[in-house]
Amino acid sequence: MTQLQWSSHLHIISKTKSSEEIIFYLQAAISENWSVRDLERQLNSAVFERTIIANQKVSTLLTHLPKNLFKDPYIFEFLDLPDGHSEKDLEKALVINLQKFILEIGKGFTYMGNQYRLQVGNKDYYTDLLFYHCDLQCLVLFELKIQEFEPEFLGKLNFYLEALDRDVKRPFENNSIGILLCKGKDSEVVEYATARNTSPAMIADYETKLIPKNVLANKLHQLIEQLS
Repeated sequence: MTQLQWSSHLHIISKTKSSEEIIFYLQAAISENWSVRDLERQLNSAVFERTIIANQKVSTLLTHLPKNLFKDPYIFEFLDLPDGHSEKDLEKALVINLQKFILEIGKGFTYMGNQYRLQVGNKDYYTDLLFYHCDLQCLVLFELKIQEFEPEFLGKLNFYLEALDRDVKRPFENNSIGILLCKGKDSEVVEYATARNTSPAMIADYETKLIPKNVLANKLHQLIEQLS
């Protein structure tokens, strides 16, 4: 593939084990236009394993979307946040490091703002991070939680998605998508919470430090065994 520099090929070959993984990084590097430095970061953060894990867990309401769109967990090692950070700290750090955040979430996202105001009835509500995805032609809302997932988080996310669809979305655009980023989750709790959910939403973990590649590889192997 001549679209990539030779050094990119060397990075991929030296840090991957399977042909599936090699093809994934080759295709992603070309479609996402990763520099050699970007590619090295994605390899080190095990984006292949994280994307496949997300593909296995994605809600049926999102299966019509292109594959490899989501990740689980998302890795924000570039934030350098203290252990006791608040949701405001996390949001502010992501906005400051917006270019790196978009590299992590993927190509096609256009930033629309943080604390985006939604008026419902006589009350104002403020979302965390709002994007527009050019290829999907829809709004994508990232809501941030610094604690483990709780079922009530999904209710608030659905409320925001409904308000976006009614008051912000244009007629030719697709329904808004919500991604709830939590500091951990119980898979069974998530399954119960999303079983009757009718909004296109995903619950994913986030980490502020790199996770060893072998840990994510083992997690992926266990998940595939459970589903087989």
